[in-house]
Amino acid sequence: MLLAIDWTLPLKNPVLIFSLVLFVILFAPIVLQKLRIPGIIGLILAGVAIGPNGFGILLRDASIELFGTVGLLYIMMMVGLEVDLQDFKKNKNKSLIFGLFTFIIPLVFGYLAGRYVLAFSQVSSILFGVLLAPHTMLAYPIASRYGVSKLLPVNITVGGTIITDTVALVLLAVTAGTTTGEVGAGFWLQLAVSVILFGVLVFGLFPRIGLWFFKRVEDNVSQYIFVLAMTFLGAFIAELAGLEAIIGAFMAGLALNRLIPHTSPLMHRLEFVGNALFIPFFLIGVGMLVDLKLLLNGYTSLLVAGTMTVAAVLSKWLAAWAAQLAFKMNKYDRRLIFGLSVSRAAATLAAVLVGFKLNLLTEEVFNGAILMILVTCLVGSFVVERAARKLAIIEANNAPAQEQQLSHRILVPLSNPETVASLIDFAIFIKPTGNKTPVFGLSVVREDDADGNEMNRGKKLLEQAAKYAAGTDSKMELLSRVDVNITNGIVFTAKEQNISDIVIGWNPNPQVTDKLFGGLMTHLLRRTDQTVVAIRSFQPLNTIRRVLVVVPENGEVEPGFMGWLELVRHLAKQTDAELVFYGSQKLEQRLLGLLKNKKTTFVFKFEERIDWEGFLRLEKAVLPNDLLLVISARKGTLSHTTGLDKAPAQLSNVFNKNSFAILFPEIKGYSDRASNLQLDPSMRTPIQENIERIAKVGKYVKKAFGTGEQP
Repeated sequence: MLLAIDWTLPLKNPVLIFSLVLFVILFAPIVLQKLRIPGIIGLILAGVAIGPNGFGILLRDASIELFGTVGLLYIMMMVGLEVDLQDFKKNKNKSLIFGLFTFIIPLVFGYLAGRYVLAFSQVSSILFGVLLAPHTMLAYPIASRYGVSKLLPVNITVGGTIITDTVALVLLAVTAGTTTGEVGAGFWLQLAVSVILFGVLVFGLFPRIGLWFFKRVEDNVSQYIFVLAMTFLGAFIAELAGLEAIIGAFMAGLALNRLIPHTSPLMHRLEFVGNALFIPFFLIGVGMLVDLKLLLNGYTSLLVAGTMTVAAVLSKWLAAWAAQLAFKMNKYDRRLIFGLSVSRAAATLAAVLVGFKLNLLTEEVFNGAILMILVTCLVGSFVVERAARKLAIIEANNAPAQEQQLSHRILVPLSNPETVASLIDFAIFIKPTGNKTPVFGLSVVREDDADGNEMNRGKKLLEQAAKYAAGTDSKMELLSRVDVNITNGIVFTAKEQNISDIVIGWNPNPQVTDKLFGGLMTHLLRRTDQTVVAIRSFQPLNTIRRVLVVVPENGEVEPGFMGWLELVRHLAKQTDAELVFYGSQKLEQRLLGLLKNKKTTFVFKFEERIDWEGFLRLEKAVLPNDLLLVISARKGTLSHTTGLDKAPAQLSNVFNKNSFAILFPEIKGYSDRASNLQLDPSMRTPIQENIERIAKVGKYVKKAFGTGEQP
């Protein structure tokens, strides 16, 4: 059998080829990272070594090209998914300016180099400039790994990439059309109509399809395949519109961005599979294109390759420097922009192939472009590795004051298998970015569980929670407790673990005994001073489009105001949902004051509501994809009213088809909480309290009338 396998080079056995590529993906980054060389460079150099222009171990055949195409589109899709849409919209003008910088400067450099250094014709010089303008964010996974992918330099580079690549590829089409005599009114009309239709289909239809799909399908594999299918559909539609597939993949990712939160299990699966398989295949394929022997073909080849590489690197550095001056950024921001925008790949290959086929560019230019791709990819990876590490350290040291002060430790009591996923999602979404504290999952078993059924049920719940949390790549600490009742278990666990926030599921069907003696929520609020949130969700949180926050009078002066505001802010940011506050003018003034003093940052709308009972009139305003969040209050606090006591029942009755939550802010700022708010831990019920009140009144009356004193 061993002799039956063809061992001649290049290898032809598909099993052996795939096995070899996997070992390259495994060991190349490990070996080179020990030499402080980024793993991306290791994969490119490995492609050079094993490719047809290296040791000839593998051919760059159709399978390598297919996986490479998937990897490139995967990178662009991930860029679109990870973009912070709020920052993207806020910085759209900066992205436009940088896009013009990073297109015009390389275009001018390329034209001058082609015209006056290499003595090309007018049209060939323009095309030579077009080769240098577009870039591929090949080093984006490095920035993402260091957690700086949402910073301003990355944000404007993403926008600038789409602008420069689109303009460059359109100019390429115009140049090719001019050469073949196809440019006319019909050409421009067809291009405009196709691009408009592409935008309408992707941004009008894709989000609606995604929302419909994610609300109905919870299977992990199906969700993953759906995202890939939509990505490649977007890439194909872009090609039909006369654009490059990479633009379609990015736009598809951008269209699905709102539906795939960065901390969701689906996002982590997308990142894992891409980084493990598809993206490395693309990098190896890029390396296989390089032929270092071309440098030995004579003075002309060396001159062309050197001119292209120097012009490519220098022009992108100048564009990054111009952006630094225009936007008043630091040197590390400039280096990150330069590193992300200097790498060339797909768009450059497309341009050089078109020019070569039209006889506008020589074979030396084609070979020089391949070498330029290698050098720029190496330079970009090195620069981004160092700049991203430095910026990550700076960001950690300059974290917002409120996120340093508010160390949220979230406890999630688990009792219903159907709500495990939604509760864990909610806890992860409200946790501040960068908070390394795990979410605490708790199962409480009553000590009268003689047959052990509750114990077994609790273990299964914790196993389910652990499996789900692992899929989100979030830390979760699982706790199990035996106590006299559920409330005791939650209360004492919260004290032992120094919990700041408790997230529980909504009980839609309270028992008769709960109504008479007070349910879990009633007892929990009496015996804790932490933030308590009860949530009922009818749909995945990633499909929520608006968070409607109803705030009572004086809610903005409560000690727990900043705490719940941060939770709400992070919830809206993770789900990319619109934030709408309903409250008094004092609340609006407080929110605007926080923004003005830079105490926090978020975008919101405000609707004035004078009467607390008026929130019931929001029934028609609450849409199917909204989350209604009511900020309530414990008795004895500044914002408490009798109307708030009815809120839970009213929410269940009026908004019975909507997702909602009710939040009780922490009350640690009240000096009298020990006597007024944190009652006797012996589980005094409403009936017991009424009996005690009657007894006190009886004693008072007996004393007053029995001694002849006036009451």
